[in-house]
Amino acid sequence: MNLIDGKKIADGILEELKKEIEEKKLKLCLGLILVGDNPASQLYVRKKEEAAQEIGIEIKKKILPQDVSEEEILKVINQFNQDDQVSGILVQMPLPKGINSDKIIKAINSEKDVDGFLPESKFDSPFILAIEQALKSTGEDLDNKKSIALVNSEIFGQSLVNFFKNKGLTISIEVGPLQRSDLELGSADVIITALGQPEVIKSSMIKHGVILIDGGISKKNGKIVGDIDRESVQGKSSWLSPVPGGLGPLTVAFLLKNLI
Repeated sequence: MNLIDGKKIADGILEELKKEIEEKKLKLCLGLILVGDNPASQLYVRKKEEAAQEIGIEIKKKILPQDVSEEEILKVINQFNQDDQVSGILVQMPLPKGINSDKIIKAINSEKDVDGFLPESKFDSPFILAIEQALKSTGEDLDNKKSIALVNSEIFGQSLVNFFKNKGLTISIEVGPLQRSDLELGSADVIITALGQPEVIKSSMIKHGVILIDGGISKKNGKIVGDIDRESVQGKSSWLSPVPGGLGPLTVAFLLKNLI
């Protein structure tokens, strides 16, 4: 099984971005909003913050409590919208239960929507760009391959389908959570996951030679793991984007590329 080294690819992208910032003397600032105490969200925000500062991008971060009101989040977004120094805005997902994510996202100025959430955004989703880059890095010919995406959001799934349709790749989506009896994965040549269900994909569910793109992130026994049981699929898949070190660093790199 070959591992897709997302960190190595991302480091190359970040190096190019750093040069661009220095050559063009760009002054950039990312407005980051983190709500609640989700460990995965805290990890992602920290990684984005570190990468941004490393290449010369300023961070304005607002951490809000778990029980914050929608009005308070909207107030912070409006402040960032009005702040000419803030080049882009990121609201880390998922938001706590009871908060209307669509309402929050729609409040972001589309010119600053570097996460590509809004339909009218001029940016592609960094997460989807990371998936595309991971697939490209395998060097495999994906024409006429059966591709399935297991996702926890129908809106995200449709965005994924539309993006790759424009690239000539047809992906069918299944919206989770995944029950093992729900779905026949054994005929898929490419499986993309974004479920957040720790190690739910096992060797018995896939065929030999499958490409596995793991976009899930969870904590299990104190460790960060993906949707795919890496040890289980070791001798069966041809490629795996691991968690951590796969899509995560690539997503951060493409987010900052959007910002620039």
